[in-house]
Amino acid sequence: MASFAEVRRLTRRTVRQVPGARPLVRQLRDGWNRVRPLPLPGYAADTPATDRSNPWVRLTAQTVAEAATAHESASFVADVLSRLTPCAGLGDLTESRAFYRDAVLEFGRHWRYADLLTTLRAAASLIRPSSYLEIGVLRGRSAAVVAASAPECAIYGFDLWQPQFAGMPNPGPDFVRQELCAVGHSGATVLVSGDSHRTVPAFLREHPDLYFDLVTIDGDKSVLGAATDLANTLPRLKVGGIVVSDDLAIFPPIMRVWEKMIRRDSRYSSWEFLDGEWGVAAAIRLPDQPEYVRLGRKQDAEPKREERRETVRQGALGRADR
Repeated sequence: MASFAEVRRLTRRTVRQVPGARPLVRQLRDGWNRVRPLPLPGYAADTPATDRSNPWVRLTAQTVAEAATAHESASFVADVLSRLTPCAGLGDLTESRAFYRDAVLEFGRHWRYADLLTTLRAAASLIRPSSYLEIGVLRGRSAAVVAASAPECAIYGFDLWQPQFAGMPNPGPDFVRQELCAVGHSGATVLVSGDSHRTVPAFLREHPDLYFDLVTIDGDKSVLGAATDLANTLPRLKVGGIVVSDDLAIFPPIMRVWEKMIRRDSRYSSWEFLDGEWGVAAAIRLPDQPEYVRLGRKQDAEPKREERRETVRQGALGRADR
């Protein structure tokens, strides 16, 4: 009996030989991706919140947007990149630093731009995370931006660490630890190798009380893959925490997943920047109920409870008199 892999290879070979079959298959696949059911996050009650000095002041998505597109974020990212190990290929650091510098020189204070790195700088500077989870670490640049912004933050990274990825050498976890040290990181570092769809759930089962202030999803770019990573991690995002997703502009399936799982969910306030080459999105986890509602109910509960007790007492006295 033929294996699944053999059947798939035979099907692909047949499709390539039939005129007009490939566009039809692509249309069918795109249509299925639009309607296919996605894995849903298993949210729990009483999700812990981030540490905030003033619980009455809530972070807004527009605040994250302003910080991510500010010149300070671009300058900070360029400085972090200058401290990392250079490499050739798609992720050349010299070109990345020159991009931020040249754009500011060209457009001055009017320039507004955001990508994964500037958005993470904004998020980390606003909430000062104590715990950060990242799927898709690669060489550790995004983790380095978080580490430079919050040096004591515990960083948890998950990646396959394929030796070559997108034209870049990908040395692995030990190299990432060196990059984090280069930007002054002093917090705990946990790096897990393997398929995030398996390693993340296993890791979280082993740490049932671990929640995160900041989460980045930058791994599998398929509809099911991206949705699975979000479904696995969103229940562990603290109230007031931020989730960031990359590559929405160049991978339409990621945008569809973000739309279904984040933008349509009342638990989140989201923002997207799609004008750049890659596209980035961020969302803030909101409380299940507004704080003034929760506090108001708590304050009103005792008087109402006492009223009910008095009603019961009066009823008992009335029956005794009869």
